[in-house]
Amino acid sequence: MFDIGFSELLVIGIVALIVIGPEKLPRVARTVGVLAGRLQRYVSDVKADINREIELEELRKMRDSMQQAASEMQSSVQTELNRTEADLNKTVEELVQATEPEEKKQAEPEEKKPAP
Repeated sequence: MFDIGFSELLVIGIVALIVIGPEKLPRVARTVGVLAGRLQRYVSDVKADINREIELEELRKMRDSMQQAASEMQSSVQTELNRTEADLNKTVEELVQATEPEEKKQAEPEEKKPAP
């Protein structure tokens, strides 16, 4: 957090001992330690919340891109199905038209045959 070396901590301790006094220094040091711990936990919680929000936003973006890809795939498949259906209908229609003249030709000789 702060870049404080051992010599700076020693100077701060000596000044605190002179200013606060030897009787109140342990209680003040304990209170400062508790407050520093609370501050550290609070900063850690805030960092965790921010990271969760970032991950949640990334997941939302990923979900949206997946939904878009799925809808594009669905429309592509639907287009291909429609195209295939049209081709099949055209082929069936051509087959029906091709078989009608043959049926008429087969029916004509039967009509021309004399009845016994």
